[in-house]
Amino acid sequence: MPEVPADPGLVVEEPSTGFCGAVIRCEAGTVTLEDRFGKHRVFPLEPRGFLLEGRVVTLVRPSNAPVRPTRTASGSVAVPGARARVARAGRIYVEGRHDAELVERVWGDDLRIEGVVVEYLEGVDDLPSIVSSFSPGPDARLGVLVDHLVPGTKEWRIAESVTSEHALVVGHPYIDVWEAVKPSSVGIREWPRIPHGEDWKKGVCRALGWPENTGEAWQRILSRVRSYKDLEPELLGRVEELIDFVTDQP
Repeated sequence: MPEVPADPGLVVEEPSTGFCGAVIRCEAGTVTLEDRFGKHRVFPLEPRGFLLEGRVVTLVRPSNAPVRPTRTASGSVAVPGARARVARAGRIYVEGRHDAELVERVWGDDLRIEGVVVEYLEGVDDLPSIVSSFSPGPDARLGVLVDHLVPGTKEWRIAESVTSEHALVVGHPYIDVWEAVKPSSVGIREWPRIPHGEDWKKGVCRALGWPENTGEAWQRILSRVRSYKDLEPELLGRVEELIDFVTDQP
């Protein structure tokens, strides 16, 4: 199984997707390919992971490749020395402080470059009036991330009542944003199931044998989040959707 340095310009194919392109970047265990249409895809440097002229090869990091972080925690291309953009009129609202801290942890660099501010609401019971007060428009779009957005729930009915074409309400299925962090990243097998009517966060702490200090527990969880890889896709997709919506100005 030949090892081939992933030098810029080397043309290879990733067999599971059929994506064929030239190497434009290699860093931190990944390689970025660019196809003939200019589309970029990032793939892990796995053994026997590519085809070179029909032969299975293992791409390895070039010996002279610079070692520096080139990706943000969200997986976006890092822009060294980039300054924060002046804040847009548009906003992203999340339910609570923990949601806001998690979004900042993973997407903070991207949000600053795009000039998007994240604020938290402390619940969504008054969401329709909050959206009305914000007065979203073409140049001031509003994105809202809701916890436990499941058909038939109170949250679902509230979200459905927001009808502005310049506001987008999306959500994840988890009772609390804690659950959007992968259990393996926290060092547990799974998130405990807490009986209906019991305080969910305190119940989680009890079930896991943690002190019933939810603030301390959250800091423990948050400290284990290093990148988008530590989050469930049900949250990842929704936050990316909101960022795209708020920044897609006419």
